[in-house]
Amino acid sequence: MKVIAINGSPRKKWNTATLLEKALEGAASEGAETETIHLYDLDFKGCTSCFACKLKGGKSYGKCAMRDELTPVLERLEDADAVILGSPIYLGNLTGEMRSFMERYVFPYLTYSNSLPSLYPKNTPVGFIYTMGAKEEYFDMFGLRKTIELNENLAKRIFGDSESLYSTDTYQFDDYSKYVADRFDPEEKAKRRKEVFPQDCKKAFEMGARFVKRQKALE
Repeated sequence: MKVIAINGSPRKKWNTATLLEKALEGAASEGAETETIHLYDLDFKGCTSCFACKLKGGKSYGKCAMRDELTPVLERLEDADAVILGSPIYLGNLTGEMRSFMERYVFPYLTYSNSLPSLYPKNTPVGFIYTMGAKEEYFDMFGLRKTIELNENLAKRIFGDSESLYSTDTYQFDDYSKYVADRFDPEEKAKRRKEVFPQDCKKAFEMGARFVKRQKALE
């Protein structure tokens, strides 16, 4: 069994990456092989609207026809038993890298047919992990609930199952005194990092373990 995490953050050792790592630890605890892919290491673009993935009888029907450093990643994801996507929230949405990735990952399997909504060949859970400096009380202001709901609905339609985990009011800097960020209370941020973030890590671990158990039950 294979579980792949996709890190849509430019940072490899901070909030998003840490939660993805914990999710993979949970998957590994149930016997899964795991892998992390950092999108910011890759040279790729989002969908170019060529529609080759929708062309009747086309050699790329149901697959992205673009060829770049994301291509082998998309091929490996087809063999995964579960996928976990992680991204910080920038300007009220996923990072540009994660959005571009999702265009290439999701769109080729989505059909414009009422009889067959998805071309994905199997039932695979796709998890979303979001991190953000904002507090949950601002979700509606930024439209984040709608973003989370939309991504889950897309994943359920295409891949079969999805769930989300979000970590709010996160610790953004090693030293807040170095940055113009007087809106935040460094002590409160540090306290939340110490007391709440470990709970989020536990939830991520449980997500990874739960996905593997789910897939084993389907076998």
